[in-house]
Amino acid sequence: MSAISAKEVKALRDRTGAGVLACREALTEAEGDVDRAVEILRARGQAQAAKRAGAEATEGVVQSYIHSGNKIGVLVEVDCETDFVARNDNFVEFARDLALHIAAANPIAVSDEDVPAEDREREERIAVEQAADRPENVRERIVQGKLDKWLDDVVLLRQTHVNEDKHGGKTIEELRAQLASETGENVVIRRFSRFQVGA
Repeated sequence: MSAISAKEVKALRDRTGAGVLACREALTEAEGDVDRAVEILRARGQAQAAKRAGAEATEGVVQSYIHSGNKIGVLVEVDCETDFVARNDNFVEFARDLALHIAAANPIAVSDEDVPAEDREREERIAVEQAADRPENVRERIVQGKLDKWLDDVVLLRQTHVNEDKHGGKTIEELRAQLASETGENVVIRRFSRFQVGA
Protein backbone atom coordinates (compact mmCIF):
# COMPACT_ATOMS: atom_id res chain seq x y z
CA MET A 1 0.00 0.00 0.00
CA SER A 2 1.24 3.52 -0.80
CA ALA A 3 2.21 5.93 1.96
CA ILE A 4 -0.51 8.04 3.55
CA SER A 5 -0.36 11.60 2.17
CA ALA A 6 -0.53 14.77 4.26
CA LYS A 7 -3.66 15.71 2.29
CA GLU A 8 -5.43 12.51 3.38
CA VAL A 9 -4.39 13.11 7.01
CA LYS A 10 -5.67 16.70 6.86
CA ALA A 11 -9.00 15.59 5.35
CA LEU A 12 -9.50 13.03 8.15
CA ARG A 13 -8.46 15.59 10.79
CA ASP A 14 -10.98 18.12 9.39
CA ARG A 15 -13.70 15.47 9.46
CA THR A 16 -13.03 14.13 12.96
CA GLY A 17 -11.10 16.78 14.87
CA ALA A 18 -8.58 14.11 15.94
CA GLY A 19 -4.83 14.81 16.17
CA VAL A 20 -2.47 14.54 13.19
CA LEU A 21 -0.61 11.51 14.54
CA ALA A 22 -3.86 9.71 15.48
CA CYS A 23 -5.25 10.35 11.97
CA ARG A 24 -2.07 9.05 10.30
CA GLU A 25 -2.07 5.90 12.48
CA ALA A 26 -5.78 5.26 11.85
CA LEU A 27 -5.36 5.68 8.07
CA THR A 28 -2.33 3.37 8.09
CA GLU A 29 -4.20 0.72 10.10
CA ALA A 30 -7.24 1.08 7.81
CA GLU A 31 -4.98 0.83 4.73
CA GLY A 32 -6.24 4.18 3.43
CA ASP A 33 -9.97 3.42 3.89
CA VAL A 34 -11.29 6.72 5.28
CA ASP A 35 -14.57 5.34 6.68
CA ARG A 36 -12.69 2.55 8.46
CA ALA A 37 -10.21 5.12 9.81
CA VAL A 38 -13.12 7.14 11.23
CA GLU A 39 -14.41 3.98 12.98
CA ILE A 40 -10.94 3.32 14.44
CA LEU A 41 -10.68 6.89 15.72
CA ARG A 42 -14.15 6.72 17.26
CA ALA A 43 -13.38 3.44 19.01
CA ARG A 44 -10.12 4.83 20.38
CA GLY A 45 -11.75 8.13 21.19
CA GLN A 46 -14.31 6.57 23.52
CA ALA A 47 -11.52 5.08 25.62
CA GLN A 48 -9.50 8.30 25.50
CA ALA A 49 -12.49 10.53 26.27
CA ALA A 50 -12.92 8.78 29.61
CA LYS A 51 -9.22 9.40 30.38
CA ARG A 52 -9.49 13.06 29.33
CA ALA A 53 -12.60 13.82 31.40
CA GLY A 54 -10.44 15.66 33.93
CA ALA A 55 -8.49 17.67 31.34
CA GLU A 56 -8.94 21.42 31.54
CA ALA A 57 -11.39 22.82 29.01
CA THR A 58 -10.46 26.47 28.45
CA GLU A 59 -11.57 26.94 24.82
CA GLY A 60 -15.09 26.73 23.44
CA VAL A 61 -18.09 28.66 22.17
CA VAL A 62 -21.02 30.66 23.42
CA GLN A 63 -24.06 29.83 21.34
CA SER A 64 -27.41 31.60 21.29
CA TYR A 65 -30.93 30.66 20.27
CA ILE A 66 -33.95 32.92 19.97
CA HIS A 67 -37.27 31.10 19.63
CA SER A 68 -39.66 32.27 16.91
CA GLY A 69 -41.82 35.06 18.29
CA ASN A 70 -38.84 36.46 20.23
CA LYS A 71 -40.34 35.42 23.60
CA ILE A 72 -37.63 32.92 24.66
CA GLY A 73 -33.86 33.23 24.30
CA VAL A 74 -30.92 31.12 25.44
CA LEU A 75 -27.16 31.60 25.82
CA VAL A 76 -25.07 28.50 26.48
CA GLU A 77 -21.31 28.06 26.98
CA VAL A 78 -19.77 24.78 25.85
CA ASP A 79 -16.04 24.33 26.44
CA CYS A 80 -13.32 22.07 25.05
CA GLU A 81 -9.54 21.90 25.24
CA THR A 82 -8.42 23.47 21.93
CA ASP A 83 -9.61 26.22 19.63
CA PHE A 84 -9.30 23.71 16.76
CA VAL A 85 -12.16 21.65 18.21
CA ALA A 86 -14.09 24.80 19.19
CA ARG A 87 -14.23 25.70 15.48
CA ASN A 88 -15.19 22.16 14.42
CA ASP A 89 -18.61 22.09 12.73
CA ASN A 90 -19.86 19.17 14.88
CA PHE A 91 -18.88 21.00 18.07
CA VAL A 92 -20.64 24.21 17.01
CA GLU A 93 -23.71 22.25 15.90
CA PHE A 94 -23.81 20.48 19.29
CA ALA A 95 -23.79 23.86 21.06
CA ARG A 96 -26.51 25.20 18.77
CA ASP A 97 -28.71 22.11 19.28
CA LEU A 98 -28.11 22.44 23.01
CA ALA A 99 -29.32 26.06 23.05
CA LEU A 100 -32.49 25.03 21.19
CA HIS A 101 -33.03 22.17 23.64
CA ILE A 102 -32.66 24.48 26.66
CA ALA A 103 -35.24 26.86 25.19
CA ALA A 104 -37.74 24.01 24.86
CA ALA A 105 -36.96 21.87 27.93
CA ASN A 106 -36.31 24.65 30.49
CA PRO A 107 -33.79 22.86 32.76
CA ILE A 108 -32.84 24.50 36.06
CA ALA A 109 -29.24 23.22 36.29
CA VAL A 110 -26.50 21.63 34.18
CA SER A 111 -25.78 18.73 36.57
CA ASP A 112 -27.15 17.15 39.77
CA GLU A 113 -24.54 19.05 41.78
CA ASP A 114 -25.78 22.40 40.40
CA VAL A 115 -29.40 21.92 41.52
CA PRO A 116 -30.18 24.51 44.21
CA ALA A 117 -30.36 22.85 47.65
CA GLU A 118 -33.72 24.48 48.48
CA ASP A 119 -35.30 23.04 45.29
CA ARG A 120 -33.97 19.57 46.04
CA GLU A 121 -35.17 19.76 49.68
CA ARG A 122 -38.62 20.94 48.57
CA GLU A 123 -39.00 18.02 46.14
CA GLU A 124 -37.76 15.58 48.77
CA ARG A 125 -40.34 16.89 51.30
CA ILE A 126 -43.13 16.50 48.72
CA ALA A 127 -41.98 12.94 47.91
CA VAL A 128 -41.84 12.04 51.63
CA GLU A 129 -45.41 13.33 52.11
CA GLN A 130 -46.63 11.41 49.05
CA ALA A 131 -45.02 8.19 50.32
CA ALA A 132 -46.31 8.57 53.91
CA ASP A 133 -49.21 6.12 53.42
CA ARG A 134 -46.94 3.40 51.90
CA PRO A 135 -45.35 0.57 53.93
CA GLU A 136 -42.33 1.84 55.84
CA ASN A 137 -39.90 -0.64 54.25
CA VAL A 138 -40.49 0.82 50.71
CA ARG A 139 -40.83 4.53 51.53
CA GLU A 140 -37.15 5.34 51.08
CA ARG A 141 -37.07 3.71 47.62
CA ILE A 142 -40.27 5.55 46.62
CA VAL A 143 -38.82 8.89 47.75
CA GLN A 144 -35.55 8.22 45.89
CA GLY A 145 -37.47 7.16 42.77
CA LYS A 146 -39.58 10.33 42.79
CA LEU A 147 -36.49 12.48 43.37
CA ASP A 148 -34.66 10.77 40.49
CA LYS A 149 -37.64 11.28 38.18
CA TRP A 150 -37.76 14.98 39.10
CA LEU A 151 -33.99 15.30 38.46
CA ASP A 152 -34.46 13.63 35.05
CA ASP A 153 -36.93 16.42 34.23
CA VAL A 154 -34.92 19.42 35.46
CA VAL A 155 -31.21 18.56 35.09
CA LEU A 156 -29.83 19.33 31.63
CA LEU A 157 -27.42 16.39 31.41
CA ARG A 158 -30.19 13.92 32.36
CA GLN A 159 -32.78 15.26 29.89
CA THR A 160 -33.52 13.48 26.63
CA HIS A 161 -32.88 15.85 23.72
CA VAL A 162 -36.16 17.37 22.52
CA ASN A 163 -35.30 16.61 18.89
CA GLU A 164 -35.77 12.85 19.12
CA ASP A 165 -35.81 12.37 15.33
CA LYS A 166 -32.30 13.80 15.04
CA HIS A 167 -30.81 12.46 18.26
CA GLY A 168 -32.63 9.12 18.66
CA GLY A 169 -33.80 9.62 22.23
CA LYS A 170 -30.29 10.15 23.64
CA THR A 171 -29.75 12.21 26.76
CA ILE A 172 -27.70 15.39 26.69
CA GLU A 173 -24.98 13.57 28.67
CA GLU A 174 -24.88 10.77 26.06
CA LEU A 175 -24.58 13.35 23.27
CA ARG A 176 -21.85 15.22 25.20
CA ALA A 177 -19.91 11.99 25.79
CA GLN A 178 -20.28 11.03 22.12
CA LEU A 179 -18.88 14.41 21.03
CA ALA A 180 -16.00 14.06 23.52
CA SER A 181 -15.28 10.64 22.04
CA GLU A 182 -15.36 11.94 18.46
CA THR A 183 -13.14 14.93 19.18
CA GLY A 184 -10.82 13.19 21.64
CA GLU A 185 -11.20 16.14 24.02
CA ASN A 186 -12.96 16.87 27.26
CA VAL A 187 -16.26 18.60 26.41
CA VAL A 188 -17.89 20.56 29.22
CA ILE A 189 -21.29 22.24 29.27
CA ARG A 190 -20.21 25.09 31.50
CA ARG A 191 -23.39 27.16 32.02
CA PHE A 192 -26.52 28.51 30.41
CA SER A 193 -29.03 31.33 30.81
CA ARG A 194 -32.59 31.07 29.59
CA PHE A 195 -34.67 34.21 29.22
CA GLN A 196 -38.44 34.26 28.84
CA VAL A 197 -40.58 37.35 28.43
CA GLY A 198 -42.67 37.89 31.56
CA ALA A 199 -40.99 35.13 33.57
